[in-house]
Amino acid sequence: MSESGSAQANIGVVGLAVMGSNLARNLAGREGNTVAVYNRSPERTRLLTTEHPEANFVASENIADFVASLTKPRTAIIMVQAGRGTDAVISQLSELFEPGDIIVDGGNAEFTDTIRREKEQSAKGLNFVGAGISGGEEGALNGPSIMPGGSVEAYKTLGPILESIAAVVDGVPCVTHIGTDGAGHFVKMIHNGIEYADMQLIAEAYDLLRKVGGHSPEVIADVFTDWNSGELNSYLIEITAEILRQVDAKTGEPFIDVVLDEAGSKGTGVWTVQNALDLGVPVGGIAEAVFARAVSSHPEQRGPVRATLTARPEIAIVGHTFQEDVRQALYASKIVAYAQGFDAIIAGAKKYNWNIDKGAIATIWRGGCIIRAQFLNRIVDAYDNDASIPSLLADPYFAEAVASGEAAWRRVVSTAALSGIPVPGFGSSLSYFDSLASVRLPAALVQGQRDFFGAHTYHRVDLPGTFHTLWSGDRSEIATEASTH
Repeated sequence: MSESGSAQANIGVVGLAVMGSNLARNLAGREGNTVAVYNRSPERTRLLTTEHPEANFVASENIADFVASLTKPRTAIIMVQAGRGTDAVISQLSELFEPGDIIVDGGNAEFTDTIRREKEQSAKGLNFVGAGISGGEEGALNGPSIMPGGSVEAYKTLGPILESIAAVVDGVPCVTHIGTDGAGHFVKMIHNGIEYADMQLIAEAYDLLRKVGGHSPEVIADVFTDWNSGELNSYLIEITAEILRQVDAKTGEPFIDVVLDEAGSKGTGVWTVQNALDLGVPVGGIAEAVFARAVSSHPEQRGPVRATLTARPEIAIVGHTFQEDVRQALYASKIVAYAQGFDAIIAGAKKYNWNIDKGAIATIWRGGCIIRAQFLNRIVDAYDNDASIPSLLADPYFAEAVASGEAAWRRVVSTAALSGIPVPGFGSSLSYFDSLASVRLPAALVQGQRDFFGAHTYHRVDLPGTFHTLWSGDRSEIATEASTH
């Protein structure tokens, strides 16, 4: 470690809580990097440098010395609490940085904030980059998946640094330039939305195997370990098996049975659903995962409702193939979750004028991040084969995978309904698939209703143009201009 002084560091980290400290250690451990570190509380800086004297750190106890320790173009990664804390650090740095310098927000910022910040800093001649970083504390230390936005100019300097610390799969670093201004944080938001859905689906599979299949957590752990050797291979399946094997030291009971069944959530899952609604993109699997956490977090409602019930449905009798049915239903539902997530990315790119490479996103999600999974290679293949494919469910591989599991999927959802076991993820995913597969949807009736009470107009299947029926008059049909409602 060096004390601050003349410019020595090619990269800096502001904010040295667990994520920031681990990212700084990752950077310092890569050849060619010297890392400036600064925290508002000097004690954190001293603790980091004391505990890791081997790291190539340049420590500062005030922001001016931190900036002075950076070589040009100065590059600093902010790892502080999103919101006002981030804005405060940006303000401090922008007062001392010079045109061409780079400020990187590595937190989970709302992408609209990133768009605003990039515009503000660009006006000062500074490069502002919103970079989604996935992988948690372990990923920050050992190799995350990184989703940077910002300008092409900034990425020329930043790219090699980020590539040096990212996870690597098949020789490819799990980082790519996503697009301009807020594109990086937008894609990270969608990543987290998919993560919500994936976790909920796995939880539903566990619940079915335990309540319907009658398996103990230890046996279910073995099932998940077996599944992890096939097409469901993923980080989340892997850690699920480990969690289910854990035994509580205090009670000797399975760990899963001593954990309160109330799941919280942070902003990104909610943001995904809100923005998908604004974009007109159905992400029911992700939304149901968010809602499932919300339901779990309201014991004041769950208890009184249970108290009104005198009986619950009996668990449906299933055959020996039920476990395999759940596996196939899980895989099919997982495909839907990723398809919906990529649909949202496509819609966001169109609205905000981002040139996003979908295959590149799937490539960098293969390692380092929470949703890393073997079948992301199949998503890469799908977009390599047809970059404009209307849905991943139309890709031959995924179409065949869903078709082969469809009967099992239906059996699982119906068994859950008959047994009184909630499967909002499985159920909504199947309904979404059925909606896409239907020759005709009841939306025709909805359009008729809208026209009846609000004169919202409708289109006909046999004629061009827009029409309205005079429902309160003689009910004749008239051609109209397009509705503005």
